Amino acid sequence: MVFIRISERHQREETLAFLLENEYALVMRFHVITLFPETIRPYVDDSILGRAQEKKIIAVKYYNPRDFTKDKHHRVDRRPYAGGPGMVLEAEPFLKAAMKAKGKKTKRVKTVFFATDGKQFTNVMARNWAKKYDDIIFLAGRYEGIDARAPKILKAEKISVGPFVLTGGELPAMIVIDALARQIPGVLGSFESVEEERTASPDVYTRPEVLEWKKKKYRVPKVLLSGDHKKIEAWKLKHQHGKSSDK
Repeated sequence: MVFIRISERHQREETLAFLLENEYALVMRFHVITLFPETIRPYVDDSILGRAQEKKIIAVKYYNPRDFTKDKHHRVDRRPYAGGPGMVLEAEPFLKAAMKAKGKKTKRVKTVFFATDGKQFTNVMARNWAKKYDDIIFLAGRYEGIDARAPKILKAEKISVGPFVLTGGELPAMIVIDALARQIPGVLGSFESVEEERTASPDVYTRPEVLEWKKKKYRVPKVLLSGDHKKIEAWKLKHQHGKSSDK
């Protein structure tokens, strides 16, 4: 047990040194402004992200707009001007929540909100943000969205996680948190686990070598059993670019 603790402490020290040397934040803080924080917690508090929080490599904080309204019923939605279906979330509670999240920080802070016409989020963005920012604030909308004045005042970047419509901004926030956290050294078991740091194929195999299913046999591609690393890398690269061949 002593050996395990020393190893963990040594690994932690090495991670901190790497973070400092490469200009990463010692702790990356994610601030999620949402009406439904409980939809996010089960995912980010479990598995890899949960362990990253325990190690204090990342932190996830929540701000409910209902806590920042003067309305005695904690109401934050109103009818849209010029008519239309559904309800719109008021700007002021989101602005106050964002100010609370930001505090006195003036540098290395980014504010994001989600929309289908936003800039497509990518791994390149995740890698850049992981190095450039210490705090990222997410405006997670619901219903017909947030009053457009809130993201405008906050100079929030409009981001999309795909060409589809979701019920709210909580799922996109989880996607971005996950993608960003993976870019931070110490979050994964080894930094080589980050897919773009190695030649990865969407097709992966494990035992048994021959899988029998409904009287049919499905085999692992021979090249993966060959031990020839050059051929294996070539096969992975070929599959990485969408060219399939199981020979």
